[in-house]
Amino acid sequence: MPASNRTSAFVTVNGIRLHYLDWGGQGPALIFLAGLGSTAYIFSHFAPRFSDRFRVLGLTRRGHGDSDYPETGYDPDTLTEDIHQFMDALRIDRATLIGHSIAGVELTHFAATHPDRVEKLVYVEALDDRRSLPAIDEQDPLRHIQLQAAPSPSTPHTLAEYLADLKRNAPGFAEIWSETWEEEIAHGVMVNEAGVVVDRMPDAVGDALVDNLVRTYAPKRLAASLPTLSIYGQRKKKLSEAYTAEQQAAYEQYYQSVVLPGFHALIADFQGRFPQAKIVVIPNGHHYCFMAQEELVYAQMRSFLLG
Repeated sequence: MPASNRTSAFVTVNGIRLHYLDWGGQGPALIFLAGLGSTAYIFSHFAPRFSDRFRVLGLTRRGHGDSDYPETGYDPDTLTEDIHQFMDALRIDRATLIGHSIAGVELTHFAATHPDRVEKLVYVEALDDRRSLPAIDEQDPLRHIQLQAAPSPSTPHTLAEYLADLKRNAPGFAEIWSETWEEEIAHGVMVNEAGVVVDRMPDAVGDALVDNLVRTYAPKRLAASLPTLSIYGQRKKKLSEAYTAEQQAAYEQYYQSVVLPGFHALIADFQGRFPQAKIVVIPNGHHYCFMAQEELVYAQMRSFLLG
């Protein structure tokens, strides 16, 4: 479905105003939930592909994009209630929740709290228990090695300048750079009082979300057995040739002895809590796999949703 056919709208729930996109379609509801720092616009190319068989929506959580930025409410209970009241406002009785990245916490927490409102769950690179990751990252032998000077502070005065800085300073996004990516970024920035384009999300909001959804969240147990699909990207850092042979060998040892066992432990833990889940692992997958490995992810999701 062309982006021009989508509806951009707002709904007041739980005392705040949230932004959402509606790509239309008939049939059971799909609600896409974005990761940390992202908005419903991140799904603008991918989500409409399901509108031939489903009603497709994307919700932007509080503290993101065009939604409100209250000082509080960045805990799993409140975020879950936001989704609950969003469904009530749009008169959606049951929905399939599709979450990327930290939205995995919202999927698990919502399903445990309101299992009667969930049709299916789709986790897209969406770990719901990240408590073990800091210890894994701390063992990275390249963690504190800086190959080049940090980029100079930037003061972009236009969106084009901001995008150019991001493209230069974050080459890891090159694989997914697109009109969708640029539109997504445009809804996550603002012009401050000095006329400089900056991230719209306050540091306090980001810190609260990381504390509540990344560092400390222990997944709630689900009483109901819901159809579940979880897609993981098995990633290995692409090392610059500037690293010495010794440094590259140290990273390889770390990857084989720490990263891979940790990755498999996370999958085993999820499978233990969701024994009915279908697990899909993408070799050399990207965190934004629904963009970088779009056809593979789309095929897996469509088969699961229609099966």
